[in-house]
Amino acid sequence: MTRLPRVAALSLSHFRSHRRTRLRFPAGAGGGVVAVYGPNGAGKTNLLEAISLLSPGRGMRRAGAEEIVRRPEAVGWRVHAEVIAEDAHEIELRAEPGEPRATRIDGKAAPQAALARLLRVLWLTPAMDRLWTEGAEGRRRFLDRVTLSFFPAHADGALAYEKAMRDRNRLLRDGVRDAHWFEALELQMARSGAEIMERRRAALMRLVAAQDPDGPFPAADLALAAPEAAPEDADGLAGALAESRPRDMAAGRTLVGPHRIDLEGSYAAKGIEARLCSTGEQKALLISLVLANARALAEGAGAPVLLLDEVAAHLDEGRRAALYAELERLGAQAFLTGTGAELFAGLDAQRLLVTEQGGESRVEDA
Repeated sequence: MTRLPRVAALSLSHFRSHRRTRLRFPAGAGGGVVAVYGPNGAGKTNLLEAISLLSPGRGMRRAGAEEIVRRPEAVGWRVHAEVIAEDAHEIELRAEPGEPRATRIDGKAAPQAALARLLRVLWLTPAMDRLWTEGAEGRRRFLDRVTLSFFPAHADGALAYEKAMRDRNRLLRDGVRDAHWFEALELQMARSGAEIMERRRAALMRLVAAQDPDGPFPAADLALAAPEAAPEDADGLAGALAESRPRDMAAGRTLVGPHRIDLEGSYAAKGIEARLCSTGEQKALLISLVLANARALAEGAGAPVLLLDEVAAHLDEGRRAALYAELERLGAQAFLTGTGAELFAGLDAQRLLVTEQGGESRVEDA
C-alpha cells in the first residue's frame, strides 16, 4: 500500500535565522497539516524555504547557496530531512562557504533532479502574487514547476536544453560561422525542446481538467503563447534554429524555442485576462491553480507536499474555511504560515510557534 508522501522530520543547521532547529511531523497529526505562526521576521518562511529545497531548483525564494547561510557565523548550512514516499528516505542538503549546494540521498551523492522522484513539492508565496503582471520568465518558471510535478524527467530535459542553449549563445556572441559547431547543439536543443513542450502541454491539460469550476476559487482558462510561432517537433525545431542563426547572431542570443514561451491566463467565468483582474481575483486564481495541481497529483502520482506562505491572511473568512476544507479533502501534507493563531481557528493541524530571541529563531509546539 502506498504511503502518503510527506516530510517526517526536518533538521536545520545555520540555515538563515535558524541556528539549530529539529522538528518532527507525526503521521496523521492534524490530517498532515502544519500551521506555523509567529511575528514577522521570526523565521517562519525560512522553514518553508528549507522544505522547498527538497525538490529540484533554487527553492521558493530562488536563493543561491551563499544567500542562505546564517550570519554572522557564515560557517555553511545544512538541511536534513526524513521523507516518506514509496519508502523512507533521508535527504541531506548542505553548502560550505564558497561552495555550491550538495545533495545526498540515503547517504549517497545525487543530482538535484533525483529529488523530483521522491517528493512533489508545490508552493504559493506572496511574491507569486505578481505572476500575471510580471514578465514572462516568472510564468514560465511557474509552468515548469507544474510540469515537473507531473513529470520528474522534465528537470533533466530542461537542464540539457539550457546547457546546449548556453553553448550555442556563446558561439553566437563569438561570431562563429562554422555550421558544424551549431548543428550538434541545435540537435540537442531540438530533441530536449520537443520533450519540454510535449510535457508542458500535457501538464497544462491535467491542470485545467483538475480545476473545480463550481468551487470557491475561480477556474482559469490557460494557454501557451510565444512572441513568434515555432515548431514543437524535434525536426521542425532543429530547422527553425538553423534558419534563425543570422538573426540570432545579430542579437547575440537564441530567439526561437521553448525558452520563449509565455503562459496566458484568464478568469474563465468572467472572460477577463488575469493581468487585468483585481489583486484579490489574481490571488484567488493562483490558489485555484495550486489546488488543481495538488488535486491532479493526488489522483495519480500521489499527493504533493504543499507550502502556503501567508495565504490565510489574505482570504476572507469564507474562502479561508474553503481552503482548509480542500486541504482536508486532499489529505496532503501542507505547511501554512501566518502571524497569529487566530488565522488557523477551526483547522485540524499540528501547530508550531516561531519566535526570535537574540537573532535566532526558536520553534516550539503550540
